[in-house]
Amino acid sequence: MSGRHGRSTMSRGEPGPWPAMGAGSYPPRQRPHPPGPASVRAPGKAAAPRIDYATEFTASLVVFLVALPLCIGVAVASGVPAELGIISGVVGGLVVGAARGSTLQVSGPAAGLAALVADTVLEHGVAMLGVIVLGCGLLQIVLGLIRLGRMFQAISVAVVQGMLAGIGLPLMFSQAYPLVDAKAPGKALENIAGIPNLLAATFANPQTLIAAGLGVLTIVLSALWKKVPGPVNKIPAALVAVAVGMAVAALPGVDIRTLQVGSLLDSVQVPGAAQLAGLADPAILGAILTFTIIASAESLFTAAAVDRMHSGPRTQYNSELIAQGAGNTLCGLLGALPVTAVVARSSANVQAGAKTRASRTLHGLWLLAFAVVLPQVLALIPICVLAGVLVHSGWKLLAPAEFPKMWRQDRGEFAVMTLTTLVIVATALLEGALFGLAAGVILVALRMSKTSIKRHLSEDTITLVMAGNSTFLRLPQLIDALEEATASDKPRIRLDITGITHLDHACRSQIDEFVAQQRATGRRVELFNPHPDGAAEPARARSKDTSTQPHRGRHPYKAADAAVTPLPQTVNTAHPAAAGDAWFAVPPPVPTAQPGPTAEWFYLDTRPLPDQYARPDLFTPAEHQQ
Repeated sequence: MSGRHGRSTMSRGEPGPWPAMGAGSYPPRQRPHPPGPASVRAPGKAAAPRIDYATEFTASLVVFLVALPLCIGVAVASGVPAELGIISGVVGGLVVGAARGSTLQVSGPAAGLAALVADTVLEHGVAMLGVIVLGCGLLQIVLGLIRLGRMFQAISVAVVQGMLAGIGLPLMFSQAYPLVDAKAPGKALENIAGIPNLLAATFANPQTLIAAGLGVLTIVLSALWKKVPGPVNKIPAALVAVAVGMAVAALPGVDIRTLQVGSLLDSVQVPGAAQLAGLADPAILGAILTFTIIASAESLFTAAAVDRMHSGPRTQYNSELIAQGAGNTLCGLLGALPVTAVVARSSANVQAGAKTRASRTLHGLWLLAFAVVLPQVLALIPICVLAGVLVHSGWKLLAPAEFPKMWRQDRGEFAVMTLTTLVIVATALLEGALFGLAAGVILVALRMSKTSIKRHLSEDTITLVMAGNSTFLRLPQLIDALEEATASDKPRIRLDITGITHLDHACRSQIDEFVAQQRATGRRVELFNPHPDGAAEPARARSKDTSTQPHRGRHPYKAADAAVTPLPQTVNTAHPAAAGDAWFAVPPPVPTAQPGPTAEWFYLDTRPLPDQYARPDLFTPAEHQQ
């Protein structure tokens, strides 16, 4: 066929059954939107969604009502003034909310970082918090620019759930103290150990009993509010709890602690030269790394969860990481709390019907307006109510139902998840997270390094058939099998490693050393190696003898110093498994001369060798003797 007839006669400028395709367009069957007179779009671009401004406005108010008590509660739990939590909420809305990345997830101060921030403030002071958050933001931007956003998804689910549980459990115990207007001792283990004394002191004081009652009521409302029928359940449970708490706190004779809120501008603490000099401290650098890992992972895990809640645009992970970094950079310059994406606010935004970034951006504006115009209202909120909101958040992070579920699904992953949680509670978040990652890697290595070694004995031969992945982790098992073969009185040893998927250097060296030692003693050792490409083609023998003709059937063997005569390709129908089974259709060839003690045998099929030693009925007696 000539070149003219071998290609289409339609020129690029002629009209065809579809519009002319330009750069960046799709092939006809892959166009995301079929062309038509009612839908004209630029090639490769989808139509922008229509903005329902009324829905976006309503959704922003819903997110604002959820975010307000959380911003304040997280700040109080972190041991910093409440104003810093509001500042971070404003930045999360106006800066991160307006940036590209995710469309519907909402950012702000997160309960998951409250314990970490509290420990950092206790160790380094509030002034150094801004430097740490600033470094975290800049590092997040760098990670996003070098396109490592999806790196945070390459973490075991068990480790992630263990981290969340390790965050939630200390958060619950730390907030049990402000729940009854008391001060937490400090570390997680100290908080847990002090619970009996806390209960005794609570029942001894009527005012603390009132605070405890409000806190418990807040937890119950947060847990059961979704079951309330009708449109009432659209109101955020935290807002209802705050309203009830404010009403009870205003009653005569009630003396419980309420929130103390000052000016936002007076709360800003821009890091100075003295604070920036702290970057030379390894402890500060370690804190920056910890904040970066936890804040980035929480934001991107939340993005993946929010993407499953809606059918709109998917999250661009690198852009989202840059947006989170920009928000944390500004929060660091203002001396405020770090921001992350938060599930509670994001799910409220989705459920309210938001479709664009407008709702989450507006919620930051409402936070700023409320804190500037009505700061006196915030001073009426009882602290015990905010503690109740955070205890409920800690319970959701702990997710006790996930532990028995993981036990039923995978006991190894359950062990990783439980150990990660316990180490975080006993030490700190960074140490526990690193321990969980190491435990997850060890579990995968052990599972990926499973080696099966079967032993077969005949009159003069001991055969070891290996399958699976053989790495240094299974070296003791391999050595035991080789020593057993050495201890046998058989003059011939066959090592079949054709079923090995991966053989690392340690095991390879051990096998080579064993073969060399046994052949040096005059023992006959036959080694069956898989073809490096996994194809049923003859491998190059290590001997330079080229007089052999390899068998071209399904079982191509080759001996380095023996001529090979192929047998007829017949099927032994005497055995039921062989009839109609092509894998057993071709018996192995019979060498015309016995290989010498240095012969190297090659088995060229990556599938396991037929168990001819345990099932001699598949072969003739003469073949079996070979």
